[in-house]
Amino acid sequence: MPIRSHVAGVGGYLPRRIVTNDELAQTMDTSDEWIAGRTGIRQRHIAGPDETAAMMATAAARGALADAGVEGSAVDAVFLATTTPDQQFPATAVRVQAELGCGGFGMDLSAACSGFVFALAAADAMIRQGAVRTALVIGTEVYSRILDWTDRGTAVLFGDGAGAMLLRAGPEDGRGILSTHLHSDGKYGDLLYIDGAVGQRDKPGHLRMNGREVFRHAVVKLAEAVDEALAANGLTHADVDWLVPHQANKRIIDAMGRKLALPPERVVVTVDRHANTSAASIPLALWEARADGRIRDGELVVLEALGGGLTWGSALLRL
Repeated sequence: MPIRSHVAGVGGYLPRRIVTNDELAQTMDTSDEWIAGRTGIRQRHIAGPDETAAMMATAAARGALADAGVEGSAVDAVFLATTTPDQQFPATAVRVQAELGCGGFGMDLSAACSGFVFALAAADAMIRQGAVRTALVIGTEVYSRILDWTDRGTAVLFGDGAGAMLLRAGPEDGRGILSTHLHSDGKYGDLLYIDGAVGQRDKPGHLRMNGREVFRHAVVKLAEAVDEALAANGLTHADVDWLVPHQANKRIIDAMGRKLALPPERVVVTVDRHANTSAASIPLALWEARADGRIRDGELVVLEALGGGLTWGSALLRL
């Protein structure tokens, strides 16, 4: 019988400290009206010294395990998406693996804001081929540590956090991960990047972005990725119950909702409270919508994201 990846549990973690737009306005030339009007963001969570990428990822993963009623020892692999690891190596995933007592292996993936979709695709592929039976897929980010806090064009956009999903092998019964679709185009690499790397002491290592161009590509590429996922499964916009998008900008989210002809109440929005948590944003949004009872078993959910690279992709799943 064909194998499919089933979503067994979801979890999330948000740092204790909340920073509002008004608080940012005390140290930079901005305002709540300016930020919210352009992005939809009202506040964000900022990690404290003890809230590392690994610590937050472990907390989110514990939530997913508890949701599924599974112990860490039952996990065969940890796929962790991040562009803000605590160390260049070892991988943040193996730190999480050790904390949870998982077997198998752990690996990090870097695809910026698309990272969770890329990690989900990797985990799903290994489950389908029978190499893994139970996998944790995690997005964790501490973007506050790579921001230029004098640049209002980027500093106001991001927050920290982690989200996790537990996948288990199961029968191909119409539920689970139906398909994933990944893309990248390196010629757009200079639209969103970090200006530095290990050993480059002459560069600050801050996030840089051409917001106007990223926005323009996002609307087109995300719509194409969603249509690709639906076509691959013989489905239409009318079949979609929920859109759980990357939480980058409320205007992009609204545009995608209109594209799918979904009413606003069927589009999960957390960007107003979480800001852009990069690879963590999709699992955090899914965690919230599952925890409050909005998204229920059996419903068709579209995930989509675009990030630096440019990278972009979509996933279609039925819970």
